[in-house]
Amino acid sequence: MFRGSIPALVTPFRDEAFDELTYRNFVDWQIAEGSHGLVPCGTTGEATTLSADEHHRVVAACVEAAAGRVPVIAGCGSNNTAQAIELTRSAKAAGADAALHVPPYYNRPNQEGIYAHLAAIAEAVDIPIVLYNVPARTVTDISVETMARLARIANVVAVKDATGNLGRVTAQRLACGTGFVQLSGNDDMALGFNAMGGVGCVSVTANVAPRLCAEFQEACLSGNWARALDLQDRLYPLHAALFTDASPGPVKYALNRLRPDFPSDLRLPMTPPGEASRGAVDAALAHAGLL
Repeated sequence: MFRGSIPALVTPFRDEAFDELTYRNFVDWQIAEGSHGLVPCGTTGEATTLSADEHHRVVAACVEAAAGRVPVIAGCGSNNTAQAIELTRSAKAAGADAALHVPPYYNRPNQEGIYAHLAAIAEAVDIPIVLYNVPARTVTDISVETMARLARIANVVAVKDATGNLGRVTAQRLACGTGFVQLSGNDDMALGFNAMGGVGCVSVTANVAPRLCAEFQEACLSGNWARALDLQDRLYPLHAALFTDASPGPVKYALNRLRPDFPSDLRLPMTPPGEASRGAVDAALAHAGLL
């Protein structure tokens, strides 16, 4: 179903507006470089700064440009259950293959509230649901027990796990079953994550180095761990550098260094990365052989 290197795509802005032509070209490049899937409107895509119309347009543009060549998992998360359902309906109407959902942030519901929120979305819209567990951003955490309950809903099929706890991979495998797809949400941990039963990564780094990230994931999937380790060493400085300032600032800076036609514009409250971050990105791009 979902596997391999799946970039959480940045959203290009030019003069404050969504640059759709650049985005479509970016999708084509990602697929040509070997990416196995695409995530529009995730955190890296600055989804929280998009209007409802822009959100729909970004997802639709991604689906249209991908043209069925790889699956599109649309970010649809919200801490408002009704809004999350509406975003999911919009993504399905646009032709997305799945919807990505975080537990409610800021509200901080208990586990029953987290379950009720995510179950309501899954039951309201007949589309595969990928859970996104990222406590560093949401404060809330989908517990293993709650995830097991959710996995019993037919269209809850996968998790993007950004807990940073590799032990969760085995715990969730035992609780949710071997058919439940587990994708890493942390590029730097993807090697260990895959060794413990994961099958891919929703990646930030793949925005910048899609071919290397795809080759890394293919090495893991084929059990070529020596090759995977070599690629991990080559990519690790870039994994780190892209988070030396608030994301996606360093990612857009890196893309602009490699593809000068790609705008580095950000929407407030995000601001450009500082000098130290830019230096770290430049060094990491050189280490990876990209610059």
